[in-house]
Amino acid sequence: MDLGIAGKWALVCGASKGLGHGCALALVREGVHVVVVARGAEALQQAAARLRDAAPGVLVLAVAADITSEAGRAAVFAAPGGPGRDFDIVVTNAGGPPPGDFRQWDREAWLKAVDANMLTPIELIKATVDGMAARGFGRIVNITSSAVKAPIDILGLSNGARSGLTGFVAGVARSPLAAKGVTLNNLLPGAFDTDRLRGTLQGAATKTGQPLDAVMDARRKNIPAQRFGTPEEFGAICAFLCSTHAAYMTGQNVLADGGAYPGTF
Repeated sequence: MDLGIAGKWALVCGASKGLGHGCALALVREGVHVVVVARGAEALQQAAARLRDAAPGVLVLAVAADITSEAGRAAVFAAPGGPGRDFDIVVTNAGGPPPGDFRQWDREAWLKAVDANMLTPIELIKATVDGMAARGFGRIVNITSSAVKAPIDILGLSNGARSGLTGFVAGVARSPLAAKGVTLNNLLPGAFDTDRLRGTLQGAATKTGQPLDAVMDARRKNIPAQRFGTPEEFGAICAFLCSTHAAYMTGQNVLADGGAYPGTF
């Protein structure tokens, strides 16, 4: 299927590894030029090289910056050879807050979580959607978490901050932007084979005193698919949401979790 987005420009955050990299890979394979951003310069350059190898002829610009900071966002928009703020596609993604017990989180921990996982995506949306609307095409995909639908007790910081973003997007997606070709959707990953998952399960292992392998095996067995997802699978879903074929989907929370969520809605 031709997704109809070749030649467009995408910003993909947290793209040096994991789900962000999976999204960037799927987009460049569709002929989308990308600006990829992450904090670790070495890992990001390695990721950019893999993207260029996967899609010769597609432009891949790497910006090593903290997208949660004002300076980091300014660096992305000022990237030489990039589109400035005129992105057609924005994939927001920031490392989730650490797991733990809510009794141990102070105000600073909450503000940091909200800044990274709610306010940063909002700032990126604010900076790009009006230009998208003026051009008649735009796709915002926020990588959030399956915990938005099924909260996980040790991920309270993430549950709270990402739920705030979800509520914000629900309103903005149904604003006049919807009639101007701009869609905003959230992509909710369940258990994917990433460093983030391993870190979360290590937290659970520490809390319960079980070996990490045992915790990981138990998690797999609770997934109807009986396995963890791959970043490539996640990226393919993201690319579809960014495509011309998904123009009638907006304000949605798309869950990718191998059937783990037991609800009907």
